Amino acid sequence: MGKFPQMQTGQIDLIAFGPEHLDAAVGLSRQAGWPHRPEDWQMALALSEGVVAVEGDRIVGTVLVTSYKEDCATINMVIVDEAMRGRGLGRELMDAALRIAGSRPLRLVATAEGLPLYEKLGFRETGRVLQHQGVVGKMAAPAGVEPANTSDFAAIAELDHGAFGGDRGKLIAYIATIGEFAVIRREGQVCGFAALRPFGRGEVIGPVIAANLDDAKALTAYFIARRPGQFLRVDTTAVTGLAPWLAERKLAHVGGGIAMMKPVSQPAAGFFATTYALANQALG
Repeated sequence: MGKFPQMQTGQIDLIAFGPEHLDAAVGLSRQAGWPHRPEDWQMALALSEGVVAVEGDRIVGTVLVTSYKEDCATINMVIVDEAMRGRGLGRELMDAALRIAGSRPLRLVATAEGLPLYEKLGFRETGRVLQHQGVVGKMAAPAGVEPANTSDFAAIAELDHGAFGGDRGKLIAYIATIGEFAVIRREGQVCGFAALRPFGRGEVIGPVIAANLDDAKALTAYFIARRPGQFLRVDTTAVTGLAPWLAERKLAHVGGGIAMMKPVSQPAAGFFATTYALANQALG
């Protein structure tokens, strides 16, 4: 990660986010009520560049920018210590993130509290993210879904690129080191996939990329069936129609956020697959 110049915000310095700041970042996310483990922060930082806000010897704010080559970037992990709110630090962190992102199109998932700031910075709402989670009992495994093999990852990355609109090859490769993938094949070709990895209180299913809602349900059900009695999370979007099915399977809707872009862009016309579940709210 490149060196980020120090800037002053009163008595607060903004410096490059490094591994030495992870413990403090975990503390801030816990204060905010987020479930992120140290390993979840490590993954986010490994894929991202960012800054921390320092007051004296205390970390009081964080932001990360996850760039998908030059295609786009997500701004995430925007946290301000509750004792520091109202001092403009959130704006300073976002200004730093915008400098890191450069000219890339941007995405983020906003809380209601953060929405006014993001709108001032030119972000516009594009949809709603719905967080579903819970513990599911025994469920029959769906037909037509199978574990991915090593030779599938080029096709998985290509599918993800087309559906997401950015090259997330590094993200796919990282998930493969800590989790697992499942695929649907037709005529010998991968036409949908889902991933499962440890996250927060349990595991997260996502991304889920599929040609249609039935395939998305099957891919998600494949991992639910493999984890009876385990805590699972799925971040979907309202427009996909997956949320009611998740709720029927005891993955309750517990919140979410507001998907935003700067500038707003449309999915590539003619691509056959859609994102039915996010990798998570930070990474898209």
